Amino acid sequence: MSFDHATAVASVVEQTVAPQADRVDRSGEFPRDGVNALGKAGLLGLISSSEVGGAGGSLADAAHVIEKLAGACGSTAMVTLMHYAATALIEAHGDRDTRRAIGEGRHLSTLAFSETGSRSHFWAPQGSATANGRDRVVLDAQKSWVTAAGEADSYVWSSRSVAAEGPMTLWLVSSDAKGLTVRGKFDGLGLRGNASNPVAGQAVEVPSSAMLGSDGAGLDLALQSALPHFLVLNAAFSLGLMQALIAKAAAHLTGTRLAHLEQTLAEQPQHRERFARLLTRTDEVRAFLCDTLAALAEGREDATLRVLQVKAVAAEAASEVADGVMRLCGGSAFRKELGVERQFRDSLAARVMAPTTEALRDFVGRASLGLPLF
Repeated sequence: MSFDHATAVASVVEQTVAPQADRVDRSGEFPRDGVNALGKAGLLGLISSSEVGGAGGSLADAAHVIEKLAGACGSTAMVTLMHYAATALIEAHGDRDTRRAIGEGRHLSTLAFSETGSRSHFWAPQGSATANGRDRVVLDAQKSWVTAAGEADSYVWSSRSVAAEGPMTLWLVSSDAKGLTVRGKFDGLGLRGNASNPVAGQAVEVPSSAMLGSDGAGLDLALQSALPHFLVLNAAFSLGLMQALIAKAAAHLTGTRLAHLEQTLAEQPQHRERFARLLTRTDEVRAFLCDTLAALAEGREDATLRVLQVKAVAAEAASEVADGVMRLCGGSAFRKELGVERQFRDSLAARVMAPTTEALRDFVGRASLGLPLF
């Protein structure tokens, strides 16, 4: 019997994620209850193979989960998104014990790519990896943004290569490794509970077996698995936010009356036109996301191009729709109790998360014009 991820995520959202969303946003606390519930429901192991206890789910399944989580709590959705992106690499190149822990919902992972020196240019790590004897390696880096920093069980860590020619090598590093330090407490505009903090690694010694793939091949591996998951799931994240905002706008327009006209706001043509435009923008993103997933599933020639486009398309649309719903709902949206203000803030993050909209558009231009991405 196949795993019903749609029913599972609906239950977790209703029972745990949605009820804690406002508290997580106000306090900035990590959504631990939601993450634990996702693990128990089999959703942290969604894309892990059945041979290690996972559900063997597809990228489309993961996109559905992120979409539903984002509509309820952006912080929980982003933590899960980064876990799936890391899991894609661990499934392909990690050790069996970690894969089984993820598959069984006992292990949360995340990506540790962005660095102080290279900032959003994740493909140019400045952190080093130095051989220490035959079977040990010492890692040193200043990671600038790590979602679930200090909360995840492991980091998929990037560095310069040890000895090979390639620009990047990837490692699976336990979050309790000696020499790792989480710096500060995240206090952001949005996604306030996702614990995106700097992580310093000073003389972090790991076994050579912690290497994911081969030395110097990290960029290729990231482009093959982590990046497609990250970009597609970011689009699903933005779509989930947009759909939640559209639902709130519809409820406001149909439930708010102009007493002197004896009409609801929905009966005003100018409000209907603005709502229709925002709804259509949301549906455009859904169509683009579905086409991207289809391109990947079918192995279409334009699959890579769609993957490079989809996050930028969705991120910019999410900001547009969020701003439009704020204006459409007026003063009611400005107050926290409606929830629009929280989702407006959460919607702004995707544009500036690496690769940024500007970087992705450059990649699209390069790919379309026959130029190398890097």
